Formats: sequence, C-alpha cells, structure tokens
Amino acid sequence: MKILIDARFTRLDHHDGISRYGSSLIAAAAKVADVSMLISDTRQLALLPDVPYTLINSPLSPAELFVARKINTLGADVVVCPMQTMGSWGRKYALILTLHDLIYYEHPAPPGFLPAPVRVLWRLYHKAFWPQRVLLNRADVVATISATTEALMAKYRLTRRPVRIVGNAPQPGLTPRDPGAGAEKTLLYMGSFMPYKNVETMVRGMAELPEMTLHLLSRITPERRAELEALIPAGANVVFHNGVTDAEYEALLARTTALVSLSKAEGYGLPLVEAMSHGTPVIASDIPIFREVGSDVVSYVDPSSPADFAAAVRDLEDPALWKDRSVRSVRRAAEFSWDESARRLLTAAEEAVALRKQGRRRR
Repeated sequence: MKILIDARFTRLDHHDGISRYGSSLIAAAAKVADVSMLISDTRQLALLPDVPYTLINSPLSPAELFVARKINTLGADVVVCPMQTMGSWGRKYALILTLHDLIYYEHPAPPGFLPAPVRVLWRLYHKAFWPQRVLLNRADVVATISATTEALMAKYRLTRRPVRIVGNAPQPGLTPRDPGAGAEKTLLYMGSFMPYKNVETMVRGMAELPEMTLHLLSRITPERRAELEALIPAGANVVFHNGVTDAEYEALLARTTALVSLSKAEGYGLPLVEAMSHGTPVIASDIPIFREVGSDVVSYVDPSSPADFAAAVRDLEDPALWKDRSVRSVRRAAEFSWDESARRLLTAAEEAVALRKQGRRRR
C-alpha cells in the first residue's frame, strides 16, 4: 500500500503544532510503510524527514480546488492530510482528513499568519457547523488526535465517516532529568499568544511569585508583547524569548520548576507531554483535553484564577511533591509514542482503502 502524506502545512523555519504533528507522523510511518509526501516549498524539507516528495501548489492556492488531478498521477492508494481542507474533487484514491479540534468555533479569531482573505473566510466558516460537515464527509475516514475531540465531533454530528484517533506524542529519544537534582525557580510557557491561550492569567499570577521567573518562549508580535507587558505586576519577573530552538527548549525544560499552560481550549496539549517526558511537572487549566493527556500527574487549576495558578506553583516548591510529580510524569508520557500513532494511521489507511473499494462496487 502506497501512502501519500500531505506535508504542505509544514512551516518554513520553525514548527507549530500541526507542522510538528505532520512531520513526526511521516517519520514514524515511513519506518513501517511505503510513505511519500507532498510539499509546496522546498524550504519545508529542513523540518521534514528524508522521504520521497512531490512539489505541488500551496494548500492556500486557488489551484487547491483541482489538486486531486495532480495527486491522481502519483499512484497513491491512500492520501492522508493533517488538516480537513485538502481539495478532493475527482480523486481516485482513498482519503483520510484530520480534524484536530473545535477551538475556533468558541474562539473564532484566526491565526495572524494567514492572508487577509483567508482570515475572512475563516471567520465565516466557523459561524456554523455545516461547512465542517461538508469537508469531513468528503473523506473515507476522518482522523483526530484525542478522545476529547472525537466526543465533540459525535456531539455535533460533524461527519458520517468513521472517526479514528491518531494521537500526538513527544519527540523520541528525550532523556528524563534527574528527579533528585531539584529545579530552578523558573516557569515555562510554550505556545502561541492567541487570546484563548490565556497567557494573561499566568502573567497576573506572577504578582504572588516574586521569587519565580516566568519564561514566555514562543515568537510574539510587538503588539501582543506590549499588551502582555502592560499586565506584568510590579516586582514580577517575566522574560520574553520571542522563539527558542529545540535545543534551548529542552535545556530549559531540564531545569525548570514547571511548564504552565492555562489555555481555555486545546486540541491536545503537546507541550504538556513534552514536559512530562523530561520529568518536568506541569501546571495546566482544568479542561477535559488536559485531563485526558495529563491524567493524575498534572496540577490542574481554574484558568481564570491567578491565585489558583500561584498556589499550584507554591505547592511544587515542596521537594517531595516535586520529585513525585517528576517521576510519575515520565511514566505517563511514555504511554504516548509516534510509533503507536503510525500503527493507528496504517490501520486507518487500510480501512479507508477498503471503504473506497466498497464505494466503487456500489456504484
């Protein structure tokens, strides 16, 4: 079976969540199957594994409406897209589309990197569920990354197609830190600064943690940085890194007190698993997806309460509690792996091919 994975959502110079998900899934699946990929810019190859590729149009191009004509010539049995927007008109192959989350129905502000016309369409698209149903029902199988999103898809009846979980995972080969070595009085945040990420609560909570330093690691626009800087309490220590390398991120994780994510909505929460795989405790908002990922090893707090956040940090200043969380975090993170995700993807691909053949016979 020939599997073609759409890697055109890979960023050019640094991964975001979907970019890393696609790249990691390609790398794991290529170890056990005949896998090639689609790209739209050769600069994407720097963040992708070394597998065969085909260069075609951007997924944001009008040519996407007719992309299946190009893909038909590549001889793939099944095409896997880490998004749900891939053109499919006239396709001759089985298709798996992916829905990561339903965040933007509740928080409709589009990512800033999208072109202005796409941002307008984005907002219109998320005003109702029927456009999502139209997109997903074009697939033979729909993938998602968590049981939480799977349940929401069923609640809103988003597709008639089979839904299969192909989850996220930490990067392989990470070495857990020594839980007996203790931690620096630092806190880390890795993620975007979109409003639903709720970085404001942790910034305000630093008023009660004058001995701690909060490191905001991701890239940030000058405008958004100014908004957050205006909220920093007097005497609080908040550092903006405006992007870090993977090596820098791992080095910071290896000595910090905790990683923090107080997001109001998520599709998965990959930074949580990355931190846990290092043995770094996590403080996170008490939302269903974080409960699914973190189980009983995460400190859950009310995302609207700076005081709850600060109290969770102070709890982790107890060396015995911190060591216990560190050890159990590593065990929990080990339950997630890209090899298992690849196995699930291959099972879904076989199902998609079988359903495609059944559909042809009926016609």
